[in-house]
Amino acid sequence: RYSLRFNHGTPPCTAPQVQRVWYQDPSMQSLHTLRPERLRGLVFDIDDTVTRNGVLQASAYSAMHRLADAGITLVAVTGRPLGWADLIARLWPVRIAIGENGAGWAWVEDEQFHEGYFAEPEERAAQSALLDRIRAEVSEKMPEVLVSSDDRARRCDLAFDIGEFESLPRPSIDRLVALIEAHGAASSVSTVHAHAAPGPWNKANGVRRALREVLAVDLDAERERWVFVGDSGNDAAAFDYFPNSVGVANVRAHLDRLPTPPRFVTEAERGDGFAELAAHLLGGRG
Repeated sequence: RYSLRFNHGTPPCTAPQVQRVWYQDPSMQSLHTLRPERLRGLVFDIDDTVTRNGVLQASAYSAMHRLADAGITLVAVTGRPLGWADLIARLWPVRIAIGENGAGWAWVEDEQFHEGYFAEPEERAAQSALLDRIRAEVSEKMPEVLVSSDDRARRCDLAFDIGEFESLPRPSIDRLVALIEAHGAASSVSTVHAHAAPGPWNKANGVRRALREVLAVDLDAERERWVFVGDSGNDAAAFDYFPNSVGVANVRAHLDRLPTPPRFVTEAERGDGFAELAAHLLGGRG
């Protein structure tokens, strides 16, 4: 969702200058107007929020440590597998790592590793059978669509590659989403994957459940003390739930998939936008 403007009238043999002009959503405000009261925690997406081209940016990782050192509770919530959440909970300066868009979470307490799930074991068995049916139909009717490369680390959802290593055109993505939803599963689309979720979780209620179970936090009662930052369609539920919702600048490319845009937006993209948000939050702490 951006256009390219060319400055014509340049000297001969000189390439025209290209300026990226993002379309603005008038409901989004400058990050400088964000004033969370008595900030307690920051919830953040991973892909294209703290990463660039799939790699965790140094600026974002350094910002996480500064936030944690300042006493701010960090919660990572991602569409990536729960197998990845296990690793993130162990190695990143986060209190909880939530995977598969809210299906489960991992944390370390008193040097012991723990995990939790949105659904009970019996439910997860039935949900796995549903995902098998979706996988089979997609393979039959859309053989060009591949499951995500991280599929073997997933436990509760099914993800298809639409932009990580394969580039799926928008009509094909829409057809894929319709196929998933025809089976009664929910679907969400990020910059890299289209997800089939066989249960009622999403990033907002996954965070609520995890915070209640791990930290005894009633998030509904203190939403104003938390900030969420993300960048794409599978962050929609969190953008809607958190009053202090922030999009890194590249979120503007995905506004057509967001029924509720983030309330605030950074100037910088991806991990640099996350670092910009961190600097703003830390600068405003008294």
